[in-house]
Amino acid sequence: MATDSSPPAFLQPTAVERLFNRFFGFLVGLGLGMKHNYLLEVRGRKSGKLYSTPIDLLELRDKRFLVAPRGRTQWVRNAEAAGVIALKKGRWRQSYRLRPVPDAEKPALLKAYLDSFKTAVQPYFPVPAGSDAQAFVSIAANYPVFELIA
Repeated sequence: MATDSSPPAFLQPTAVERLFNRFFGFLVGLGLGMKHNYLLEVRGRKSGKLYSTPIDLLELRDKRFLVAPRGRTQWVRNAEAAGVIALKKGRWRQSYRLRPVPDAEKPALLKAYLDSFKTAVQPYFPVPAGSDAQAFVSIAANYPVFELIA
């Protein structure tokens, strides 16, 4: 009997992670946090309700990228359905259209993301931080990446 060794569609956060995200999201919403921390806001694909979650924004070659280290989470599905998101930090808020990044373009972006935010996201990657971009080719399809278009 064959077993499916592919990763789940997304990794569900633990209760502690959900509590931390809520608290950290509150702080980022007030304008606190590192320069790369933002509150991502997106409308629910079914409810229309505004949801928010803290994210680490990757800025590379004068472009901005959202990476979903947990896979196709609820925010990813909502963002795909809406086609737009907003980033918020304190009183600053900016809306963006999304361009899904093709799998072939993801390895370099995933490497940059993991290298930049390894303390927070290494547990979600089977590849260690500092690895060559080629190490991300086989896992790229498991990680949604979006380029933000102002």
